[in-house]
Amino acid sequence: MSNGPAGPVGRSTPLRPQCETAQTASSAPLRTFLQTADGVRVDAVYERGHVVYDTLTPPAGRLAFVVAHGFTGTADKPHVRRIATALGRYGAVVTFSFRGHGASGGRSTVGDREVLDLAAAVDWARARGHDRVVTVGFSMGGSVVLRHAALHPGATAAVVAVSAPARWYYRGTAPMRRVHWLITRPEGRLVGRYGLRTRIQNGGWDPVPLSPVEAVPLIAPTPLLIVHGDRDGYFPVDHPRMLATAAGDHGELWLEPGMGHAEHAAGDGLLARIGDWAAGRAG
Repeated sequence: MSNGPAGPVGRSTPLRPQCETAQTASSAPLRTFLQTADGVRVDAVYERGHVVYDTLTPPAGRLAFVVAHGFTGTADKPHVRRIATALGRYGAVVTFSFRGHGASGGRSTVGDREVLDLAAAVDWARARGHDRVVTVGFSMGGSVVLRHAALHPGATAAVVAVSAPARWYYRGTAPMRRVHWLITRPEGRLVGRYGLRTRIQNGGWDPVPLSPVEAVPLIAPTPLLIVHGDRDGYFPVDHPRMLATAAGDHGELWLEPGMGHAEHAAGDGLLARIGDWAAGRAG
């Protein structure tokens, strides 16, 4: 499957029934459907964070985060909302549901065409006046932010990948074997659709997309942070170490003692450190 630039952005509509111009002195979020380059409608939310200003356009250079959730997540999941709140202390935040997840259209390709979803969300942040955009991805979303940065040079000011895999088709842990059952078996895809609100594409990748570890060397000179727990039950620590080796001097690895996997395991202290790192590296 090929990747391309993000498509046009859909018309913004507020989460609450009020007009956008009424939000000049408030932090009320906006919700819209973004149009990706391949025509998928992606459910997205924009929040201006905790800094209040008096116009619809943020001050020049103001930081924005785009958060890419993990497989079976959505923009509305409590752990995603918690991350948005934590990063909102440092700038505006865009959250969205990947294709096939929640209210978004299409079907999940488990990390391939999701790059187009992220590209549309990054473009939306820029269209709202943010020229410094940091992508923060978790698990599957971590692989997507790495591939997006490699395929769209200069689109982001910094990249953070949390609990990301280094290579495709990994089945070395029981949780990943369950994920592969969900993806590859008809009964698994039924469980995903009706139990997890995740609609999964039938059939494998053709061609196989660029892997995360292949993408990482292409990200330089954009600052890169790789975060991983030493108790991650999905991807053991050889994954972040492979990514860090591939990154070389332009990447930074935080191997977190006692941390598990992805959004649920990212505590408030870690999210604050990620926010500090991003604010410092994004120029």
